[in-house]
Amino acid sequence: MSPQISPKLDLSIEGMRSQQFSEAVFAFLLVGIFVFSVIVVIFWFSKNRPSEARFGEKMMFGAIVMGIVVAVIFGAMQMVGGILF
Repeated sequence: MSPQISPKLDLSIEGMRSQQFSEAVFAFLLVGIFVFSVIVVIFWFSKNRPSEARFGEKMMFGAIVMGIVVAVIFGAMQMVGGILF
């Protein structure tokens, strides 16, 4: 009794590069950019934050901002490369 794999489920490299996979990754990327941008903006304009941020907080928000920038560049390269549309 070997398990049957659906012929519609293509997990090959060629299948992963398909149009639908690229659009799903791009949509997930946009959601991530939005969520982390909101986190940074809420913290930046919060009245309850301390006047001086600790070293770990600076590193954390630096990493979040750098991740947002890299995600925007990655999404732009997907669009410029013609992978999406």
